[in-house]
Amino acid sequence: MPLVGFFGGRLVGDIAGNAADYLAILVLIAVGVYMLWPKNEAKQDKRLELLGRTHGLAAIGLGISISMDELAIGFTIGLLGFPILLVVILIGAQTFVVTQLGLRLGARVGERVREGAERLAGVALTVLGVVLAVEKLLSR
Repeated sequence: MPLVGFFGGRLVGDIAGNAADYLAILVLIAVGVYMLWPKNEAKQDKRLELLGRTHGLAAIGLGISISMDELAIGFTIGLLGFPILLVVILIGAQTFVVTQLGLRLGARVGERVREGAERLAGVALTVLGVVLAVEKLLSR
């Protein structure tokens, strides 16, 4: 899915020209802020309970919704114009490392750190967007 976003981002980047960098920065910050946005805990708990019993088409829908995050990241990478070979290698390495860490640590820490991990990811995306914005503005 990141590669679909990458090519979509490249296409939009070619069309948008200079504005593509700013669009990529806005997408990163928007995704980060969305992840930080307060959520109703009761709804979250019910959603997690339902996720534990997910199968069939619901599981496919869940996979698609998770892929939307990857699509947004790929879109941003495409807008920024990174080389595709480097992107593919880095995404593969990141996927392998994070999956292994998640499998090993997830069973141990479980629910205790779920909320914190989501917030940390939101902070990381938001900070990355701000850093890119500052870099873009200072490079004028």
